[in-house]
Amino acid sequence: MTPTFSADPTTQPAWSRLTALGATVGSSTIRSLLETEPARPEAMTVSAAGVHLDLSRQRIDHDVLTALQALAAEQRVLEHRDAMLAGAHVNATEDRSVLHTALRLPPGAHLAVDGHDVASDVHEVLTRMAAWSDAVRSGEWRGATGQRITDIVNIGIGGSDLGPAMAYLALRHYSDRALTCHFVSNVDPTDLTEVLRPLDPATTLFIIASKTFTTQETMTNAAAARDWLVAAHGESAVSRHFVAVSTSADLVAAFGIDPANMFGFWDWVGGRYSMEAAIGLSTMVAIGPTEYRSMLDGFHAMDVHFATAEPSSNLPLLMGLVAVWNRDFLGIATTAVLPYSQYLSRFPAYLQQLTMESNGKSVRIDGSPVACETGAIFWGEPGTNGQHSFYQLLHQGTSTVACDVVVVAHTPNALGRQQDMLVANALAQASVLARGRTADEVRADGTPADLVEHKVMPGNRPTSVIMVRELDPYTLGALVALYEHSVFVQGAVWGINSFDQWGVELGKKVALGILSAIETAAGADELDSATAHSVSQYLNLTERRS
Repeated sequence: MTPTFSADPTTQPAWSRLTALGATVGSSTIRSLLETEPARPEAMTVSAAGVHLDLSRQRIDHDVLTALQALAAEQRVLEHRDAMLAGAHVNATEDRSVLHTALRLPPGAHLAVDGHDVASDVHEVLTRMAAWSDAVRSGEWRGATGQRITDIVNIGIGGSDLGPAMAYLALRHYSDRALTCHFVSNVDPTDLTEVLRPLDPATTLFIIASKTFTTQETMTNAAAARDWLVAAHGESAVSRHFVAVSTSADLVAAFGIDPANMFGFWDWVGGRYSMEAAIGLSTMVAIGPTEYRSMLDGFHAMDVHFATAEPSSNLPLLMGLVAVWNRDFLGIATTAVLPYSQYLSRFPAYLQQLTMESNGKSVRIDGSPVACETGAIFWGEPGTNGQHSFYQLLHQGTSTVACDVVVVAHTPNALGRQQDMLVANALAQASVLARGRTADEVRADGTPADLVEHKVMPGNRPTSVIMVRELDPYTLGALVALYEHSVFVQGAVWGINSFDQWGVELGKKVALGILSAIETAAGADELDSATAHSVSQYLNLTERRS
């Protein structure tokens, strides 16, 4: 049974306590907290599934953590967690279960939802994915001309693109270098054109990822890719060069794809939570079924930790609660994700969707308006590139940005002292973000008096350091699951539905009307004046206005 969401969190006793702490602990400095609590780093570092989360550079103390856990209890966060894991319909606005955790259950596991064992369905699809992936990797699956496949093009958008694209880069070291994966998501014709330009149709295979097989951007790109292949090898080649990740067998067959080469998933898997479902087919082809299973095991290890660990040592719970503290009690509206690993270059983009599409809500699950801030803005770039870009604002700007510094200790690409330099930079930035640099320290370096104030670093930027030994498939799974569950915790505290995304729908609908006005010059009088003006301007610039 799905627990009823608690009252508005701002009416809870713990919220009042946290508001008072925001005025005291929140006005203290991280530097002073570190200097007055020598054991703070050890006490505030928690670990699970190979992920180590150090919260000692956050603007929190024991009283704050205690009050945050009290708020979680008042909002029944752990009850909601248990309901989600059991398959209750916690996505109330769509009357659905939320079971991305079922996607990574180990072989032999069972999970009955609405009287049906969903785990068996998951493993049936995984088994089919593994067989197909092995066929492509071994060369058993060949194109229409008999040549081996060398390039895989995943065509999807949103969760059908961001997860696989992020994972492919993150796990590049583990991928089969005889195969190259490419990702097309944007309906901008440049995206598909530039991906296809160097490719050979005879050795290219497309994965079309769309649950309904009607997603406008995806199917427009898929049709153009089909035309490209057919122009080279004819209609009969389609079934050897296209497979589908979808649930719509009729539309898949009409496209020319054999439904036997369709890999399905379920309405209880949200797009942004689907990278380990069939949406991860390109990932499995790249790294192979064994490493893919290792990634699922990492996800599952963090799931088990989230489900069983005590609140005081529960990584996702603590991470989510600290995010609520920063957003609502310190007034910090944005979080920068700073991975010090080039392999994680798409990780911030992946987290943008995961966090902002999930918790970018202003209405509670019962339809009432929220009375507090929700959903921080997530963004970022890998270090050290970001240091030469936007870190100036992080250190000395007028807006405080919370930061997640992600450190990978071991590199598979040893090259002189570069890994040590990378990690030294990561830890230096975390130190300066948190501690800053005082005017006296600047003067002590012999800085001329007229430059002292220019070189002061205020510090006091709440910073979490997330460290892992290496970025293998298992660790990537655990890291992604950590953020997934942190997002859930925040949504449960705020009483919002982290699993719908109505905000993305209206723009798509309006775009169809505008497209009609552009292509037929009809219906322009139904557009608002600003949009009608822009359409007219576009037609003039493309020389289609008579």
